[in-house]
Amino acid sequence: MQKIRTVIVEDESAAREVLKTYLGKYCPQIEVIGEATDSREAIPLLHELEPQLVFLDVEMPFGNAFDVLEGCKDLSFETIFATAFSEYSLRALNQSAAYYLLKPISIEELIVAVNKVHEQIINKTTFNRNKIIVENFRETKPEKQQVILPTLEGFEVVKMENIVRLQGNGNFTDIYLNDKTKKMVCRFLKHFTEILPYPFIRVHKSHIINTTYVKSYHKGSGGYVVLEDNTEIEISPTYKDEFLQVFK
Repeated sequence: MQKIRTVIVEDESAAREVLKTYLGKYCPQIEVIGEATDSREAIPLLHELEPQLVFLDVEMPFGNAFDVLEGCKDLSFETIFATAFSEYSLRALNQSAAYYLLKPISIEELIVAVNKVHEQIINKTTFNRNKIIVENFRETKPEKQQVILPTLEGFEVVKMENIVRLQGNGNFTDIYLNDKTKKMVCRFLKHFTEILPYPFIRVHKSHIINTTYVKSYHKGSGGYVVLEDNTEIEISPTYKDEFLQVFK
């Protein structure tokens, strides 16, 4: 089996040792070729070793994971992030369809993440999520940020401002763009409730809309909105107050 050349970037020595132990015991396809404790060590080490995979702690001394990616934007490697729970970091990682592990790391989740990366590398279907993560981190306006959409064919990168609405479709979500195209994405609608910032709001169990595209609102039990593409979307009474609050 061809090993995946891997570097661990983690400031806590105990966490590094645990991860190395787990990888050695449960992920035989991994070969750890280097370690770094912070961004100052990581950037030159990654340029020297050019790994295929980096386990990257999100919060470290002397800079964070995004600083490391910024300093390595000329390199191409898969990244598995390790993070303590943070709504901000999880939203950023989910928007970029990144692989991440919550601390303390679960063996089962580690195996799943490594297998996914291994499959990408073997099939040569790696996708430069790192570039999108860095660009989103730089961009202060949420609507200008990008979201990576996992589709049946692979991935597509879309600017949030181009999304008009999202509609639940069983295990999938249909995403309607302002160029009249539709993307079927391999995620539940709930996933997008968690990762899309305002001006996206949920107005129905099956619908999320970009309020930028609202043309008119019509009263009723919940009422309905007409979007700029003339689509009519019912507003559930459950979400009515939240919707109206946006336009006060």
